[in-house]
Amino acid sequence: MKETKWKDNVILVDADYVDKVAFNLTVNFERMLGRRIPQADMAQWLEYVALDGGLRPTANSQKPTATCQVVLLYKNGRMENFNPGSFAELDGKAFEGRLGEFLISCVKVEDLTTMDDLFVDSMQVLSNAEEVKRLIVVPDAEHIYNKVREGLRHADDEKRITVLTMQPMEGGNFRQEILGYSLMAALGIKSEELNKMS
Repeated sequence: MKETKWKDNVILVDADYVDKVAFNLTVNFERMLGRRIPQADMAQWLEYVALDGGLRPTANSQKPTATCQVVLLYKNGRMENFNPGSFAELDGKAFEGRLGEFLISCVKVEDLTTMDDLFVDSMQVLSNAEEVKRLIVVPDAEHIYNKVREGLRHADDEKRITVLTMQPMEGGNFRQEILGYSLMAALGIKSEELNKMS
């Protein structure tokens, strides 16, 4: 990972964790809304995550669009609650969205390390990579938030770093956004539906 030439914008994701959160949201909202919730649209979700990280559509269409590298770390064979969800299908693929081009790389966590260690090591490499200007990380914050906060403590102040968690977490040298909002949008859960429930 250290030898990789990175783009300005990078999204690092614990894919197993995000898939688990999408499953929990699906189960809960199917019960609450009384309807089937489809799989999350992967491309849509990545665009929402990029928006949460501060990436915006280019106002002037003459300018080149942004490029965003996505790194999905995984142990399981696929994301059951996303479409597409197969890492073999996603790895090396790209798509053009409203914000620009998204390039996807899938990295399997081998037995020599743990997801937590690989995530934190990867995050630190990215936060120290000179070419990365915007870093968005989606960790299993319930388990490794302190490691994430510690790992980003000495990150370059010039970088825009955003951590997505399911609930606000204490402190840190970065911005925070709520992961559930982007996932709910990608699962097709509309705010009007939620308003009717209250």
